[in-house]
Amino acid sequence: MQIPFSTPAVPPVAALPAIHPSPEPAAKAQDSGEGTFAPFRSSSGLSADAAPRKLHPLVDMHVERGNFEELERRVERNGPWDDWAMYQLAIESEEVSLVSDFHALQCLSLLPHFDPLPHQVDTARKVLHEMRGRAILADEVGLGKTIEAGLILKEYLIRGLVKKVLILVPASLVLQWVRELNSKFDIPAVAQRKAYTWNNDIVVASMDTAKRDPHREMLLDNEFDLLIVDEAHKLKNKKTGNYQFINELRKKYCLLLTATPVQNDLSELYNLITLLKPGQLGGEGDFAANFVADRRIPKNESMLHEALAQVMIRNRRSDGGVEFTKRFVTNVPLRLSPDEMALYDGVTDYVRKHAHAESGDITSMLSLVTLQREVCSSRDAVFLTLINLFKKTSEDSPLRARIWELVELIKSIKANTKAEKTMKLVQSMDDKVIVFTEYRATQEYLLKFFKEHGLSAVPYRGGMNRGKKDWMMDLFRRRAQVMVATEAGGEGINLQFCHHVINFDLPWNPMRVEQRIGRVHRLGQTEDVQIFNLCTLGTIEEHIVHLLHEKINMFELVIGELDEIIQQFEKEESLERRLAQLVLESTDGEELRRRIDGLGDTLIATKNRLHQENKP
Repeated sequence: MQIPFSTPAVPPVAALPAIHPSPEPAAKAQDSGEGTFAPFRSSSGLSADAAPRKLHPLVDMHVERGNFEELERRVERNGPWDDWAMYQLAIESEEVSLVSDFHALQCLSLLPHFDPLPHQVDTARKVLHEMRGRAILADEVGLGKTIEAGLILKEYLIRGLVKKVLILVPASLVLQWVRELNSKFDIPAVAQRKAYTWNNDIVVASMDTAKRDPHREMLLDNEFDLLIVDEAHKLKNKKTGNYQFINELRKKYCLLLTATPVQNDLSELYNLITLLKPGQLGGEGDFAANFVADRRIPKNESMLHEALAQVMIRNRRSDGGVEFTKRFVTNVPLRLSPDEMALYDGVTDYVRKHAHAESGDITSMLSLVTLQREVCSSRDAVFLTLINLFKKTSEDSPLRARIWELVELIKSIKANTKAEKTMKLVQSMDDKVIVFTEYRATQEYLLKFFKEHGLSAVPYRGGMNRGKKDWMMDLFRRRAQVMVATEAGGEGINLQFCHHVINFDLPWNPMRVEQRIGRVHRLGQTEDVQIFNLCTLGTIEEHIVHLLHEKINMFELVIGELDEIIQQFEKEESLERRLAQLVLESTDGEELRRRIDGLGDTLIATKNRLHQENKP
């Protein structure tokens, strides 16, 4: 066996025998003592006293035999100074402590529980070395922004550049963040529960809790090495308390996580960048003059992209390199019962008549369309809206009587066609499934309906406190077969242990549909995902499903591509508003179908134009 470099087989210095000079002169030393050297004598036979010679002055030397005996014993058993296992461990410990490449991530060798993906490692490296720890992580849904933030945090901790860390997330995600940091990164993060929790080095808390006194004052008095904000698109308005609170926090490094850095207005993007790195896009007036043609339409796009690339990273699914399981989409057409259809026709007639009276007031007109959408969901959803509408309508209005007729019509409906079909789907799956609805009243109805038919179901919605949301998630994971979620379930939470989704009613914005699906169809999902869209024939739901599924093939598009299409399409007006206007302006179903086809053609043209622009 060849040793990389020679090492003398001798004991350590501490093991060598100690030699002590005697304090007495040699002339007074006794000649007969054991372990004592005789005094020097000259060649003439005279003693040193008689004929002193100072060529070699010696002192009486006393030798401790015990150490020599230990040396002899070690020589006999050949050790322990050349124990090979100890030598190897010493070499390995030295190698581990070496930093061969400053730009390499040292934390990767300390993550025994998982292997991050290449795009996540590249993102972490770029944030550390090019962006100096201040960045917007804007990956598309499901690509692992939390993992990227964890890698960056772990690396800073190892290098000793970060100690005090504050992580602000929606209340429903606090424990999810803590679990991921603990289990995947061995980072001792704690969830904020009491005032004393803030004294910990790495704290995960909800934004709502942190910005309230007395917590707010305590946090503003502190300095943080790293601040991480999840769902950061909620900071888009600089006039809000959230924005001002984050702006006032003192932090060395800062990470903002969001899949949608721009939603409605370019000023939102400017606000986020300014919060992260003031001056990156110039002053507000400079930004508007240099980069904004209209509130949704940018100019000098290449310059804008260059400026954004210095602070924002957006990985896309279309870039490849990330393998996802397949998704299979099934549209489930349904025919409403005669009573349910009569209610839908009555509400539609009311909406069209009332729309003319409200012409010019787009907000009121859009709320009317909501009535039609609620009827397609459940009688319970539309009942509450009609009652509130009845109370607001003046007593002398002819519409008041018509509203009450619709309320009376609801009382005659004894069943829910969509709920019955959903129950049959769930029973046939014999597996966990998440059911999405847009309406709280529908959620309550479904929970009651499932319970009556022996299905275990739990709710998930906005308005629940953090503890209850975590409890519902745990119940769904361990006990319940069904989770009935409103739009609050379409953002942030991870449900990879479930691979069935039922859209009880569909949002009109394709990106919100994708957010729902992204809760289960994401990294870590090991099964193909089954998606079922319920669709009531002869209603606006049928037209929406036709647009999303048949016309623009929304479910087959890569999310990045869909995101870009919608973003380009909505430069002038949102898709939901356009659809609502088409519904109000169409005299019958045939005309509405033609108009929606035209809208779909415009979306397809936008898609084709983007494909041409993105060609190399």
